[in-house]
Amino acid sequence: MRLLHTSDWHLGRSFHRVGLLDAQAAFLDHLVATVREREVDAVLVAGDVHDRAVPPLPAVELFDAALHRLAEAGVPTVMISGNHDSARRLGVGAGLIDRAGIHLRTDPAGVGTPVVLADAHGDVALYGLPYLEPALVRDRFGVQKAGHEAVLTAAMDRVRADLAARPDGTRSVVLAHAFVAGGQASDSERDITVGGVAAVPAGVFDGVDYVALGHLHGSQTLTPRVRYSGSPLAYSFSEADHRKTMWLIELGADGAVDTAERVDCPVPRPLARIRGRLDDLLADPGLARHEESWVEATLTDPVRPAEPMARLAARFPHTLNLVFDPERAHDDPDVSYATRLRDRSDRQIAEDFVAHVRGGAGPDGAERAVLHGAFDDVRVDTAEREREVGR
Repeated sequence: MRLLHTSDWHLGRSFHRVGLLDAQAAFLDHLVATVREREVDAVLVAGDVHDRAVPPLPAVELFDAALHRLAEAGVPTVMISGNHDSARRLGVGAGLIDRAGIHLRTDPAGVGTPVVLADAHGDVALYGLPYLEPALVRDRFGVQKAGHEAVLTAAMDRVRADLAARPDGTRSVVLAHAFVAGGQASDSERDITVGGVAAVPAGVFDGVDYVALGHLHGSQTLTPRVRYSGSPLAYSFSEADHRKTMWLIELGADGAVDTAERVDCPVPRPLARIRGRLDDLLADPGLARHEESWVEATLTDPVRPAEPMARLAARFPHTLNLVFDPERAHDDPDVSYATRLRDRSDRQIAEDFVAHVRGGAGPDGAERAVLHGAFDDVRVDTAEREREVGR
C-alpha cells in the first residue's frame, strides 16, 4: 500500500508578515498532483492543518477545496487535529465527510477505532491520534499523571487492543501529533512542554508498522517506521536549511516499510540567513545568490549603522528580518537582552530571573515545580479557551 505522509500545513499562517496563502495553495496543487501521478492509495495528514483555532476565511476555503479535490480523486485521506487546530471545529461534519473518503479524527475517544483499507494483501488499519493535551484528556484515558507519555501510552494501549482483535496479518498505521524523543525542533513550533518534559520516547508506539508523526517542522526519520514529514513550507528562518518534503511510503505485504521516498514540495522563495557588518554584506560577491531570497540579516557592527534596512533592501529587496548582534565580549554589560536570552526556554528564563533577584541562588526543587506548574496552567488555559471557541 502506497501512503503519502504530510503534516503541519498551518493554513492561514504568514511569514514575517508576508502572506503565504498562494504558496499553500501551490503546495496543495502539488499534493493532489502527486496523489494522481504516483498512484497513492491513502493520504495521511498528521495535524496542524490550520494555524489557529479560528482560521481566516480564505484558509477555510482553501482547506475545503483541498478536501473536495482529494475526494474527487477517490483517494482515502486520514487527517488528525494538531495542537494549533480546534479539534471540535476541524471535526465538524466528520461523520458525513467520512462517506466521501475523508476521515477526520479529532475526538480522543476514537483513537482505538481505525479507518480500515484493503489491498491485495489484506487489511490495513489506520488509527488517528489527535493532539492529546494531557490535562484535558487524562481522566478520559484513566491516567493519574498528566503527561504526554502517560496519555499517549494509554491511547496506544487502545490501538494495540483493537489491533489484537483483528485477523492475523492486519497491517497497522498510526497518525500522531507529538514531540517524540530524538526529533529536532525549530523556532516555529508551539511549545507543548508539560512539567518540564516535552518529548516522549519512540517506544510508546511499539506494536504498529508505521507511525506518521506531525508537530516538528523538519522532515526526520527517528526509526525506519517512525517518521516526521515536516511542514511543507518554512515558517521560520531556523528552517532555512530544511528540505521541505512529504514521505511516500510503500508498506509491504508483511507490514515492513519497503521504501520511503522524500517528495519535494514547491519552494515559493528560498530562505537565507546572512551575518556580518553592513558594509561587508553589501559588498560581498558571494552573497549574490541570496539577492532574490527572503533574508534575515544579523548585523555585527559595533555601532548601529544608519538606515540599515533601507540599505540592505537596496541589494536584498526581500529582507524580512533584521537582528543586531554587535561584536562584543559575551560578558560585556552592553550585550543585548535578546542576545543573552537566545536559545533559552521560557522556563529557563524564569529560573534565571529568580537567580538574578536573589543574587545567584536559583529556585529549589519545590519552587521549580511551582514555576513549571504556572507555565503548564497557562498552556492548558489557552487550550481550553481555544476548545471553547471551537464549539
